Amino acid sequence: MHHILVYSDSLSWGIIPTTRKRLAFEERWPGVMEISLGSSAKKVRVIEDCLNGRRTVWDDPFKPGRNGLAGLAQRIEIHSPLDVVVLMLGTNDFQSMHEHNAWHSSQGILALVSAVRTAPIEPGMPVPQILVIAPPPIRTPKGPIAPKFTGGEVKCMGLAAAYRAVCEEVGCHFFDAGGVITSSNVDGVHLDLEQHLALGHAVAEVVKPLLLTSLPS
Repeated sequence: MHHILVYSDSLSWGIIPTTRKRLAFEERWPGVMEISLGSSAKKVRVIEDCLNGRRTVWDDPFKPGRNGLAGLAQRIEIHSPLDVVVLMLGTNDFQSMHEHNAWHSSQGILALVSAVRTAPIEPGMPVPQILVIAPPPIRTPKGPIAPKFTGGEVKCMGLAAAYRAVCEEVGCHFFDAGGVITSSNVDGVHLDLEQHLALGHAVAEVVKPLLLTSLPS
């Protein structure tokens, strides 16, 4: 069985825009990906580690535990052996309390890639392949989350290009979610149901060849 860890935030957790409710597993994109990949001869298990508000490497001044770098190496250790780790973070780096730009987030992703590659896994276990996904650009934030993301649509500009550049630099896989979906039509930040479905199928096609070339666990 292949094991894939999705390390992400509310865009992958499946929050339903303007609510505190969550889409069902088969509706959110990691679940859609698992079901799509599971149609092959090899079984696939997707492990979701998706926390609302998670940043790449920064703390949330109002909620603890949102620094994505803190504890990541131990999560790799916990869930090993892993074939692929999918990192899809960055949106929350542009919340209104932060003055970050795309370059800052790309450096955060670099730190996460390094943490995955240097995690203290057991001897003989494979170092997983890494797929970095750039989330779709923030649109004009609307609804209850608008104050939290004020200005985010400007600060996030160039994120996909910045992520692509650092992935090429360190030799890990990259996918631009903005090439297949947009952020929510409802709140401008999260993903609507149809966007989860489209992203799940698209990422499955990207991950499939990675599983074929991964080392057996």
